[in-house]
Amino acid sequence: MSQDYRFIGKPTPRKDALAIVTGKAEYIDDITKSDMLYGMVLRSPYPHAEIRKIETDKAEALPGIMAVLTYKDVPDWKAGMPRHVPVLDKRLRYVGDAVAIVAGETREIAKEALELIDVEYEQFPPVYDMEEAIQSGAPQLHDDFPGNQVFKFPAFGPETISEVVFGDVDKGFEEADFVSEGSYGYENIPNPLPIEPPGVIARWEDENRLTVWSGTQSASWHRFIMQSKMGFPDIRAIDTHCGGSFGSKNYVPMPLFYAAALAKATGRPVKVYYNKDEHFGAFVLRLGSRFRGKIGIKKDGTVTAVSGEWFVDTGAFSDMAQAQIAVGCGEAQLMLRCQNWDLRTKLICTNRSASGIVRGFGGQEFVAALSPLLQQVMEKASLDPVQFFKKNYVKPGEGYTWREGTHWVCRGRDYSGTIDRGAQAFGWKDKWKGWLQPTETRGVKRIGVGVGVHGNADVGEDESEAYVRLNPDATATIHVSISESGMGQRSNLCKMAAEVLQIPIERVNITPADTLVNPFDFGLVGSRGTYAVGSAVIKAAEDAREKLIEMAAPKLKASPEDLETMDGKIYLRQSPQERISWSRALGIMQTCMGFGRFEPDHSIPNFLIQFVEIEVDTETGRLKLLRVLSATDVGQIIDPPSLEGQLNGALGSAGIDTALFEESILDRVSGHILNTNMIDYKWRTFMDLPEMENLILETRMPSHRFKAIGVGEITTSPGPGAILMAVSNALGIPVTEYPLTPDKIMKALGRIEESGKQ
Repeated sequence: MSQDYRFIGKPTPRKDALAIVTGKAEYIDDITKSDMLYGMVLRSPYPHAEIRKIETDKAEALPGIMAVLTYKDVPDWKAGMPRHVPVLDKRLRYVGDAVAIVAGETREIAKEALELIDVEYEQFPPVYDMEEAIQSGAPQLHDDFPGNQVFKFPAFGPETISEVVFGDVDKGFEEADFVSEGSYGYENIPNPLPIEPPGVIARWEDENRLTVWSGTQSASWHRFIMQSKMGFPDIRAIDTHCGGSFGSKNYVPMPLFYAAALAKATGRPVKVYYNKDEHFGAFVLRLGSRFRGKIGIKKDGTVTAVSGEWFVDTGAFSDMAQAQIAVGCGEAQLMLRCQNWDLRTKLICTNRSASGIVRGFGGQEFVAALSPLLQQVMEKASLDPVQFFKKNYVKPGEGYTWREGTHWVCRGRDYSGTIDRGAQAFGWKDKWKGWLQPTETRGVKRIGVGVGVHGNADVGEDESEAYVRLNPDATATIHVSISESGMGQRSNLCKMAAEVLQIPIERVNITPADTLVNPFDFGLVGSRGTYAVGSAVIKAAEDAREKLIEMAAPKLKASPEDLETMDGKIYLRQSPQERISWSRALGIMQTCMGFGRFEPDHSIPNFLIQFVEIEVDTETGRLKLLRVLSATDVGQIIDPPSLEGQLNGALGSAGIDTALFEESILDRVSGHILNTNMIDYKWRTFMDLPEMENLILETRMPSHRFKAIGVGEITTSPGPGAILMAVSNALGIPVTEYPLTPDKIMKALGRIEESGKQ
């Protein structure tokens, strides 16, 4: 531990732990409002069609139905980047696209009404492959996007990056000793699959004031993002507990549209809560990603040039894809120290459920697609991948262009020591036998090892504001618009404030995630909770403490700089027996409020290296993940169990297991996703957990008072490429396609023939 603190770095019970385990914590499905209706969605059975005729008379006549809306009578609101996704549309672009919405007194009545809506469709040819979608004559999804290419959008301002182009790639390739070229994809569009489906309640207080309740990850998004999509109403956003998100429920624009439109039509609050089938088939999937290009390196592992095109499949529409591309372009520069880049991107629409925000946010998608090519060129050069990654991850003093187009100079740490410590703990030196060499052979079973790295400079992204209010009874209240979606961040913010104020954590409370009563916060994205939000809370607590001390000084006949406070008492540093209570300093009818604000700082990238060991059964093609070791440096651990939980989350939430079995299986004949349930969508159970080890270093970072940064966002990201490497080494044959299901293993071994492309 880098420094001895009273609370920081020590495991403490979460503030909400008892409420969660006793069932008292309220989730969106637990919430009802007086006179509330239930909204449901009629969905398209076709991947690409247009509504020629729609009749709603029978549904409207059903007792208990209060509204039936179609594209003809919904508000003119639009989501997406740029705004191109209406509440309902005449054109339908994927199986599950919304055709009509209804509001009923019960869910059962609303569901019955859906069956009474008569629709006549005209079907159009669909397109599922992103490169086919941009060919001349391909079916067109949006009139605004000729050739199905979504144009650039200033997601992070006018200089938002969508490419990495600098240096001289021709010269770089001339200087290379080894060059590899090819096309590889990460296109299994896995589902991040939080336990709880998306849900929202909307109620109009008057013509221009909307209150929204939701179980989402970032409460403020339903205000500051959705306002511009809805004609700038005054939106109050309130978050319940969120039953997991993994990025996908930062906000829920389409469910909010449906609930708000129905609430406006009926004059009553409306809840829209997706079932699991809708969650799988009509909500957020990971972006499809394909890289076609080449990489050049020297014998010593120096990367001399990277060039190529990154094709990104966003599905039926773009929610945040341009932002994800910008972050992916930034993260590529962190991973590969290279002076010559020509990386171009294409964002493409296809006829399947839309992609959106998923943990890893663009960087994971790019690196997973790049990994096979990177491994190929390392193999040519006979380079140890651990040494390659150590050489090529960004170092302090080096620069990179981040998502908003600003050039940043790294103020963080050299993570070489983290890499060495991780390799030693894993036993890499003994297990690594060279490229395409198994670590061990046990009859028909072969063992292979692999490794991957990732990093992100968004730990200091965007703005945060917080108030800390000190009360006469020696309690403190944090005012911050932060939701709870499983990471324990609300408790950790209480821990930071408690450390500053030196009062027990039990005496620190935090306001509900409600934009009406809290200052602005961007939300819990990009691992920003520890540095960005934490900085705002720390500054607010320090400001409040300073004001309290100033109020106490005259009563103790001392200078403020001579005073300390602990456990609700203020005392002279040199004479601790001379003390007064907070209530004496404040009076019983006064509080003391401090304010803190954080400004963006992308100069301290985080880092994670992940080692995997896998067993391949060459008779059945079955893969068994034996061991995962993750190594990182977080500066200072805030709460050990919370951090361990984030690191152990590397498996699911569309992480490591996307290289093993997680995928959304799209039928390219009917357009249906075939595995929209928890049986057919393959995911890891507790019975299948591998050995998990986490090596966490604490080298003080130049961040805030506690010298800490977050790392949770990237724990899923290095794993997919590491799995490909491990399986390739076990088999002695390069395997490059995600996920590595048994049939692909058997094909690689020549045991079964290739099937035709569906």
